[in-house]
Amino acid sequence: MQLPAPRGPLTDFLFDRLVRPPHDLGPAPEPAGGPPIGDEDLQLALFTCYELHYQGFGEVDEDWEWEPSLLAVRWTLERRFEAGLAEAVPRPPAAPLGTPARMRRALAELVAAADGGPSLAVFLERRADLERFREFVVHRSVYHLKEADPHTWAIPRLRGPAKAALVEIQADEYGGGRPGRMHSELFRATMRGLGLDDSYGAHLGRVPAVTLATGNVISLFGLHRRHRGALLGHLAAFEMTSSVPNRRYARGLRRLGGDDAACRFYDEHVQADAVHEQIAAHDMCGAFAADHPDLAADVLYGAACALTLDRLFAEHLLGSWERGVTSLRGTAPDGNGPRGTGRDGNGPRGTGLAVSGR
Repeated sequence: MQLPAPRGPLTDFLFDRLVRPPHDLGPAPEPAGGPPIGDEDLQLALFTCYELHYQGFGEVDEDWEWEPSLLAVRWTLERRFEAGLAEAVPRPPAAPLGTPARMRRALAELVAAADGGPSLAVFLERRADLERFREFVVHRSVYHLKEADPHTWAIPRLRGPAKAALVEIQADEYGGGRPGRMHSELFRATMRGLGLDDSYGAHLGRVPAVTLATGNVISLFGLHRRHRGALLGHLAAFEMTSSVPNRRYARGLRRLGGDDAACRFYDEHVQADAVHEQIAAHDMCGAFAADHPDLAADVLYGAACALTLDRLFAEHLLGSWERGVTSLRGTAPDGNGPRGTGRDGNGPRGTGLAVSGR
């Protein structure tokens, strides 16, 4: 992956220095401004800092990962992001959650309370044209091409039944040891079927702050042990709200001519996540709450963050499409080259859909 174009004074400052050998950054400029969740400069800077703990960037020296001055910048950005989350996501009321059944019930109530308003999944199933579906896939690629990795940070921070439950879920995410069944690889097949560049991070420069925030929140929770309860709650909400939307996504893509290979990612989640949601809510979060009753409220907060950011993401896409404009930064969901040059080599937009023989 290459660094995209900067989006403000902070990312301009960071990207200029990250392509050099590691050194003390010195004082960093303020982000461009605005509410943290929608701040393009802040979210891209934070995503860049986090990405150094994943696959990194081709032109960035790997020693930047633990450079103290960069970590100090990240710490400041994280505090702003956490403050923005606290404003946007009220903490669920405290309640006795010390048993798996209580935790499962509390998570179910939280999910049910968030289920309202216009549905992105219904739109993609029934009304989206091919270009809108491709836009949706471009947005999701920022997370799905590293699917499961951010939540995996929790494994060494757990013990007992909660740890075993998380490993059970993650084993499925990674294809049970079969590379071609890894969910990230299944998503790459969806992207190829839609004529999109499926290389890791190819579309980073095209997605807006709200999309970056949906991924950044998982890395924030995953990279800090103090947030391990929130990370589990996030995963539980993710699994509990996955099966039905993915069934709709599969129907929508088939309606547009997608073949079985292009739809397999969504088909897989219909079945897998119906099982995962029970494991996540009862076996993982329930066991964690029983073992750490003082952190049980954090589990619900992490779930609430996942639900709120998903709602904001859906509102951005549906609102953009209702106005007749792209939900991406730019004009066509065809990827971007180094530093936002707009190259992707995939040919004209809208080509390359793998169609079924129906």
